Amino acid sequence: MVMAETNVVRADGIFQPVLPKGDVVDMAKKRREPDAEKAKFACRDVRVFYGASEALHGIDMEIANSGVTALIGPSGCGKSTFLRVFNRMNDTIPNARVTGDILMDGEDIYGKKVDPVLLRARVGMVFQKPNPFPKSIYDNVAYGPRIHGLAVSNSELDYIVEKSLKRAGLWDEVKDRLKESGTGLSGGQQQRLVIARAIAVSPEVILMDEPASALDPIATAKLEELIDELKEKYCILIVTHSMAQAARVSQRTAFFHLGDLVEYDDTQSIFTNPKDQRTQDYITGRTG
Repeated sequence: MVMAETNVVRADGIFQPVLPKGDVVDMAKKRREPDAEKAKFACRDVRVFYGASEALHGIDMEIANSGVTALIGPSGCGKSTFLRVFNRMNDTIPNARVTGDILMDGEDIYGKKVDPVLLRARVGMVFQKPNPFPKSIYDNVAYGPRIHGLAVSNSELDYIVEKSLKRAGLWDEVKDRLKESGTGLSGGQQQRLVIARAIAVSPEVILMDEPASALDPIATAKLEELIDELKEKYCILIVTHSMAQAARVSQRTAFFHLGDLVEYDDTQSIFTNPKDQRTQDYITGRTG
């Protein structure tokens, strides 16, 4: 059955999916425990068009059920475009069109029976610039569970908020000021708050589009520690321009160039023994 789609569009243009109560609960019951050996996503001949312009050219790759996959490459190479295919955010862009097969746990996420709103609850996203709601720290994290009916009592909601903030490595820093505005936190704390908000609805995948680009080195280090902790439970895809960051946080790395997937391998191999000269030139700084 096709679920009716309902979206709340915030003032900053970001879509916040709203699901009928119980859908997220039923979905959570059906989830399997992560298995890094199995593919969470299988992509076959994926192409993205903006009008007549083809931005991605026949991408084929598989992404593991857990762990971190880094997407690297020069600006305009298609990294962020590819990241957005996994939660169908390209659907919100006029004239954008996606072809090919993208299977999540064996199901085509662009199939007619797949509700994009339900998909976006399973695939959370963290953007380049932290975007906490203009609400309290507590309400930022409680927002998703509250509208999706994941808690039937205040005590259950309190538990979800505390658990999510602990997973995001933020609980000890904010537990005594949960009623204060989330926008009053530092940039690094805001980004971890956004991550806590994302994981509060128990997603299976977390997409990160240059999440540390606006952070200072200390905040970046804390974010990378968090990613390292989350990788055991979640499938994480991260777009980054930092070669050092990709090497530190990821287990597999994909190098994109001019809309093509040039090379995809375990991270150590990409950075120490790349098979394609274009990869070698990029990671050594000869091209960029």
